[in-house]
Parts: sequence; structure tokens; C-alpha cells
Amino acid sequence: MEVLAPVGGWEQLEAAVRAGADAVYLGAKGFNARRGAANFDAQGLENAVRYCHGRGVRVHVTVNTLITDEEQDALLRQADEIAQAGADAVIVQDLAVAQVFALRYPTIALHGSTQMSIHNAAGASLLAQMGFARAVLARELTGAEIAQIHQKTEIELEAFVHGALCMSVSGQCYLSCMLGGRSGNRGLCAQPCRLAFTVGQGATRREYALSLKDLSLIDQMDALKACGVSSVKIEGRMKRPEYVAAAVHACRSALAGEPVDMDTLRSVFSRDGFTDGYFTGRRNAQMFGYRSAQDAQASKSVYGALAALYRNEYPGVGVDMTFCAEAGRPISLAVSDGVYQTKAQGAAPLAATGRPMDAAYARRSLEKTGGTPFYLRHFTAEIAPDLFAPAAELGALRRQALEELLRLRSAVRPHPDSGRMPQPLPPPRRMPEQMALRVCLGDTAQFSPALLQAQKIHLPADQITPQWVALLGEKLVAELPVLVFSDQEEALARRLDDLRAMGVQAVCGHNAAAVLQARGAGLALTGGYGLNVTNSRALSAYRELGVTDCVLSFEISARQAQNIRSQMPVGMMVYGHLPLMQLRSCPARGKAGCGKCAGAAFVTDRMGRAFPLWCHKRQYSTLLNPDVLYLADKLPSGMDFGLLYFTTESQEQCAQIFAAYQQRQSPDPALRFTRGMTNKALL
Repeated sequence: MEVLAPVGGWEQLEAAVRAGADAVYLGAKGFNARRGAANFDAQGLENAVRYCHGRGVRVHVTVNTLITDEEQDALLRQADEIAQAGADAVIVQDLAVAQVFALRYPTIALHGSTQMSIHNAAGASLLAQMGFARAVLARELTGAEIAQIHQKTEIELEAFVHGALCMSVSGQCYLSCMLGGRSGNRGLCAQPCRLAFTVGQGATRREYALSLKDLSLIDQMDALKACGVSSVKIEGRMKRPEYVAAAVHACRSALAGEPVDMDTLRSVFSRDGFTDGYFTGRRNAQMFGYRSAQDAQASKSVYGALAALYRNEYPGVGVDMTFCAEAGRPISLAVSDGVYQTKAQGAAPLAATGRPMDAAYARRSLEKTGGTPFYLRHFTAEIAPDLFAPAAELGALRRQALEELLRLRSAVRPHPDSGRMPQPLPPPRRMPEQMALRVCLGDTAQFSPALLQAQKIHLPADQITPQWVALLGEKLVAELPVLVFSDQEEALARRLDDLRAMGVQAVCGHNAAAVLQARGAGLALTGGYGLNVTNSRALSAYRELGVTDCVLSFEISARQAQNIRSQMPVGMMVYGHLPLMQLRSCPARGKAGCGKCAGAAFVTDRMGRAFPLWCHKRQYSTLLNPDVLYLADKLPSGMDFGLLYFTTESQEQCAQIFAAYQQRQSPDPALRFTRGMTNKALL
């Protein structure tokens, strides 16, 4: 398996390569999910690729944030820089970004970022159909679930093996954006989840309820390989070089079957130790932890010793050497790495006055490749009798040949520009005179006849019966679960077939998997907020995949939404306790599991605000914003529809709120509400 290391700057790059990484992932200066790291400008990126390729290390560049229409030109410039540098792959989240690289630079491999929330075979299969070479899997999967994805798809699978765990499924977290205007989907996460949230009361109260321990599966390398994982990824582009070197060295040791010093690894960085709870399926309170003063002090104590791990070059490139010595002709050394070959020559050999030179003598001098990224793989010598050459001259021959080989390997090899470009943006949308209202119910018990005036009514797919189809007709949209793990995919497929047979015509989905799930059942697909659509090209890409209308990301402002060009109806969420996180490890889960929990727990912040935890049949839970999004009196113009997102409201409350939106009423003075990102441009 490939060991893939995080790189935030040049020091981390050297640490990763010299500790033995097979590949690194790093960000350019623009669109990457760690905009707070040093990252690499155009020249720095080219230098990084030179350095890595010379040493047999691949370079994956992160372009894994959402973009806006205003950034299309900047994206093209970034793509040109990455292609000119000769990087091996790009890691992307936004389909607009994927489209640019797939068309213009098809020789750069496309990797689907973990921000795409790929957590089942349908999601991975869609990426494969779209031309992606690799899927970076969600961190929340068990080993068995990874194995099922591998069995059902051909795409390469990359899995996190070590480092920080986000509380939410990546790509489905809006906590930082909604609390502080800094979007994790834009590389600006402020990590509010690490603050002092609590859950429970009295003896069951737990601190830091949204902070997980760091992941470590380094002792599970054999299991990861058996699951079909091609690349093991270390998290940490914001970490120090000592951390990078320690993690890479630990992975290399584990793959070689050597003991791993987990105590040192824990000391260099952890949050009260490590967890393997997702991979093993032990999702319990033991997964939670936070970084204490003791953890920080332990890190300082090991930095000095860890620096030795990347003091010297890592000999990761095997070479074959052929040495020749003939009387009256210069001695020569040919060196090949299997692709490139160099040849160095020295002075003619001397007549031996003592013991003549033989192959063993020549090899002892020529195999001393220490201080270079090379090691001797095969050696051949053709030496005429009774000749001799000083060891120093053989050493000079070796240095000359290897330096030239390194130069050849390090040459920049830009990717060719195909000349193909994405289609021009569609013409501006015709703005509707009035926004239609749609409602999404978390439970059919919330329905009342007053809601029949809505344009569309979303009901949970598992609660729809023929009676609902008869009542709602074409208004009905089946809301798919946000998360559908591998062992639930077949059941969902059967359920969608049943819905189709009942007469349901459309579903709403929130990630890439929904495209194939809807297509397989012959159902139209409404794109949900979880698709994170923030620009016109991504919207067009989803239209080509079969999406018929779409709820735009609630992280963009009303003005940005209005300016999106589209050939399909688009809308915004205009009411609701917005979903801030999708959680597979529920903070309210106790030592004995869910126990008698009714699925109505809360997480409390430092100001005493209670964030509801909305349970979905004990498969996953959604952290909801305590302040409700309310826009009835300030509905954005230019949207085809507005979606009222009901979660914990009663039937009576749903009817009252819908009426308030019909009448454009101002909020009740007692209501704790937010205007969300409506008037704030996405950073």
C-alpha cells in the first residue's frame, strides 16, 4: 500500500520524503482545505514536484474546496500551475473543479476528496464512472464496509490511517460556517467542535462532547490491505515536521512487520490517546478525547529525537549498476532506475601492483549510496585481468552517475493542455416573479392538510405508503437518508423499487451516491443541500448526471445564489434548524450504547445553548442549530423555490410556520432565530 503523507510547507515535505513516504499531498495557494497552512505558490509547487519525483515520491495536490462563479478564472490559472509543475494527481470536492481538470488536463489523475462524503459503493461507483482514479473514503467506515465497497467497485480506495478525526462526516459539516462564518468546505474551518461542548447531566455529564480522539490504524495495516485499501493516508497538513516524520516512519515500520513505537507516536501528537472505533465498529464513549496540557508537554519532550528521522535522505529508489574496466580505456559506470540511465567515466585503470581489482572490490565502493535517495538493486562488473582503480576514483564515478540520474528524474514534465475547456456558463436564469414554497418533513406525523398548498412535500422514504402517494401525487418527493452505509444499500434499492411501484416519481439526495440510487430505480432526483452546490458549473454537472432541480448550499449568500446560472429550477433553504453535522458516533451514546435514549438528546455549548441531536434510527444522528433559520419576512428574490426544513417541530408548529411564510410574517419576538448566511458572502 502507498503511504501518503501530509505536507503543509517545505519542512514537512522534506520530513515526509526523508522518512519514507511513497506520496505526499499538499496545497497550492488557492483552493485547498487547509488554507491556513503555508502551502505552495507556482514556483514552490514546481520545486516540490522536482524534489519528490527525483526521489520516487508522487505528488497529489489538494484542490478540494467549493468554489464560486467569481473564482472560475482563478481556478483555471491554478489548474495551469499544477499541470505545468507536473503533479501526479489532484484531490477535488467540487464537480466544477473536476470538470476543469478532466477536460483540460486529462493526464492528471482525479481523486475524490473525503469532502465528497464517499461512504458506500454507489458513491465510489459514480466517481469511477465519471473518470476518477481514486476515492478518498469517509473516515467513519468499518473494515467490513470498506471491503464491501472494494468488492463492488474497481476504483482505487484511499483510507485515513492516522491523525485527527472530524466529528462530522467530512463535507457534511457546517458548524464553523454557521457559528463563525468560516466554512470548512472552503478550507477555513475554525474547529469550534474542539471547544467545551457538554452532553448529559450529573453523573452522566461528559465534557468536550464534539471532540474525538485521534485516529490510529497503524496496527491494522494487514487488515486495511485485506479490505482492498490502496493508499493509507496520514492526516496533518497543519502539523509540525516531527509529527509527519514520526507517522510516516511508523507506517513504514508497520508495513515491514517491524515493531512500532506507539508511545512516541502518541507523545508527538494525540488527544488523550488514539481510537480505532470506526474501523472496528466500536463506536462508544471511548472514542472521545481532547488535547490537554499534558499532551502538549509530551510533544515538546520528543521533538528533538524525532528530528533524526528526517536528517538524511531516504534510500527509496533502486538502481542497477554496471561497472566496466578495460586496459587503456576509461573506467565507466552505467546506472539505471529502470526508466532513466546515466553513464559516468573516469581515468583509465592502472596496472595492478598488488592484488588486482575484482567485482567484489568494485561493488564495495560503488554500493555506498548513503546520503542519496538511491540504493543498489543489481550490480554487474566487467573487469579485465590485472587492473586496479583507487576506491576514491570509484566513489567519484558513483557520485557523478547518481547526481546525473537525480537530475534526470527531477526534470519538470508538464502535463499537456488538451485545448478542451468547460462549456460556457448557461445564460442568466429567468427570475421567477414569486418564490414557490416546498416543505421537507422529518416525520409524517408533522403533516397537516395546510401543507397541501406547498409546491412539493418531502417525506422520509421509509415512511411513505400508497396512501401518501394517493394524497400527494406529483407533489411527493421521497427524502433519502443523508448516510446509507454499505450494509443498507441493498435494502434502500429494494425500497426505492417499491416506491416507484407505488407511483412515487422523485427522490431527494444529499451526496454522490444518490445519483446512482435514483437512477437505478428510475426516479427523478432533486439535489439536496448536502451536494454543496455553490457555482453554476457544478450545477450543470449534476444536471448532466440526472438531477432535475436542486437546493443550493446554505453556506452561500442570497446574492451569490441569485447569480448562479441554471437550466433547472434552483432553491434555497429558507427555514429550519439547520443541520450542522452528520454524526456516526453520537455524543449522547453511553457506555451501554443507546440504551433507552429516545433520540432527543442535546449538546450544550459554553453559553448554555442546547444543540438538538436528531437521531435517525440509531444509524447516525444530525446536530441541529439551536437558532432557527427564519426568512419569512425577508425571502430572497430570484429563487424558484424556498425549502422549509422541519425537524423537531410539532404538527401544529409546521402548519403555523408554513402559514407565516405564505403571509411573509415577521418573526415572533420570542423566537430565537438567525438569518444564516443570507446576507454574508461565502469567504
